[in-house]
Amino acid sequence: MVRNGRQQSVKAARRPELRLPDLAPWEGRELEPDGDYDGLEFADLDLAGQEGVGARFMDCAVRRCALDEAGLAKARILDSVLEGVRGVGTDLSGASLRDVELVDARLGGVQLHGAGLERVVVRGGKIDYLNLRKARLRDVVFEGCVLVEPDFGGAVLERVEFRECALRGVDFSGVRMADVDLREAAVLEIARGVDALAGAVISPAQLFDLAPALASQLGVRVVP
Repeated sequence: MVRNGRQQSVKAARRPELRLPDLAPWEGRELEPDGDYDGLEFADLDLAGQEGVGARFMDCAVRRCALDEAGLAKARILDSVLEGVRGVGTDLSGASLRDVELVDARLGGVQLHGAGLERVVVRGGKIDYLNLRKARLRDVVFEGCVLVEPDFGGAVLERVEFRECALRGVDFSGVRMADVDLREAAVLEIARGVDALAGAVISPAQLFDLAPALASQLGVRVVP
């Protein structure tokens, strides 16, 4: 990024530094609203449809669990790993994720609107129709994953990186960005919100690909 003739650096996202303790297997039957889970491993479980609204997960690992329609609104997930989770319609609206790794997830229609993500890495996997409307993302890295029609409408993105991931049909409408690095996105398809890219950094090749949308936004006609 060049400003006033000088090269401006892009602030890198701070990644989580997870050091999970020895974990005990969770032996409960169902999640509980406002439950408190500390130092536990949830492995190969069917948590579909369970209600953990407002629950707190601290130093936990959730591995290969089904999360279809799980109710985790306003949950707090701290210093934890979610690995190989799958499901459709998981509700994490208004949740808080801090120092979290989400690895090889297969999710669809995840509701994270109004959520807060800080020092989060999303690595590998595929997430369809991710709803991050009006969420706040700070120090978040999307790495080697596929995001199909993610919705960032009205969100705030600060120090967010997209590395070797595919953004297909992304909605950036009304997004506020600061130090958002899109240069290494393997695919960058912006369906809406190209006018909200102030504060983002893109590559020359991406600028070429986005030129028609940018010209349209500015009301510029390109005539051969």
